[in-house]
Amino acid sequence: MTGHQPYAVRFSAPAAKVLDTLPEHAEDTVWNVLDAAAADPWGFRQWNADDSEGEDVRYASVGQLSLTYWVNQPLRRLSVLTITWLG
Repeated sequence: MTGHQPYAVRFSAPAAKVLDTLPEHAEDTVWNVLDAAAADPWGFRQWNADDSEGEDVRYASVGQLSLTYWVNQPLRRLSVLTITWLG
């Protein structure tokens, strides 16, 4: 850890709508994944490894849950773009 504060988390409107409809255990999983991502934004794999300019768009997947987020380095924010729950 570099000693920096974790990144703040923001949700896109579509991601926020999905979050509101998730069962409680799935929502808890979203927050657990985002806690890990906020502490180490590049700890999850790149969404498209063939896109050399897209290193800040990351994909996190745990069980039936996946989410895509963008790392805004200058503002130290994670913007959650999509949430997919296969439950």
